[in-house]
Amino acid sequence: MKGYGQFCPIAKASEILTERWTPLILRELICGSTRFNDLRRGVPLMSTALLARRLKSLEEQGVIERRPLPSGRGADYLLTDAGRELEPIVMAMGEWGARWARSRLTEDELDPALLLWDIHRQARPENFPPGRTVIAFEFTDVPAVRRQWWLVSERAEGSVDLCATDPGFEVDLFVSATIRAMTAVWMGERSLEAALAAEDIELAGPSVLCRSFGAWLGLSAFAAVPDRRGA
Repeated sequence: MKGYGQFCPIAKASEILTERWTPLILRELICGSTRFNDLRRGVPLMSTALLARRLKSLEEQGVIERRPLPSGRGADYLLTDAGRELEPIVMAMGEWGARWARSRLTEDELDPALLLWDIHRQARPENFPPGRTVIAFEFTDVPAVRRQWWLVSERAEGSVDLCATDPGFEVDLFVSATIRAMTAVWMGERSLEAALAAEDIELAGPSVLCRSFGAWLGLSAFAAVPDRRGA
């Protein structure tokens, strides 16, 4: 039998929201991703077929709306009123997880693609210099094929793009780091100052960009949540 076979509203909501991957899809939608390929970047271990099925299910349940693009190719996936009501629920899950089930940063959880996807969404283009700013990341402790990434900020457009291949622009700031150190800083487990002092993160470029690195980097939305596991 599909579902829990109960009229309880908690059971009915769970039938929709607690399928594997669905909370992470909702996280991506809440964070502003609307295109299929962008959603995939937020859940890189999920197959495209399963993502398509989950989106179809959420559409049928009235949580999202699929709106075809004017070009006729592709669509935007947008939260409905019912979907937007889920934001405090999903964020509360994240806060509870940060407080009581915080990651211990095992090797299989250290993913440069997912880390920089999060970082690019939180980066603050208003803290970059005018014009285009290119930040090159090199993670020294991951396989060569996943080692280099680029963030491209266009301050006038208020946009920051993530590139897995060299965008061909002159680099303004080079960041060399271990994936563990950068993830720990992003999640609020370690201060940026401590990681820089230990040379687990190194910056090379104009002093104004090096000094403002922390200002534009931002932190995870859950970085300030205290870890209560030892309480």
